[in-house]
Amino acid sequence: MSDFINVAVCYALPQRQDLVELKLPAGSTASQAIAASGLQQKHPDIDLDRFKVGVFGKLIKLDTPLQDQDRVEIYRPLIADPKEVRRKRTEEGKAMKKGGGDLPPAA
Repeated sequence: MSDFINVAVCYALPQRQDLVELKLPAGSTASQAIAASGLQQKHPDIDLDRFKVGVFGKLIKLDTPLQDQDRVEIYRPLIADPKEVRRKRTEEGKAMKKGGGDLPPAA
């Protein structure tokens, strides 16, 4: 077993993604990887008290030890709740079907 692991830390923005590849001591945690990546200095909006963190799409805690080749992902809070957006879209669709909109009556 190696004394080091290779990991990547990723932070996605609407227009681009920042990915930092690191070589860390075996047993390093997600928090240590994020600190070593320098992404918090580059993106001061990253707030690990509010933002969730995962590895390959699966949520983890900051003190989770990492494995070789893990990709730590920092997730920004959602702007809109997808469930709420779908609910509104469904309501609008029902209203259109019931009322028919501004179309003239069929001849």
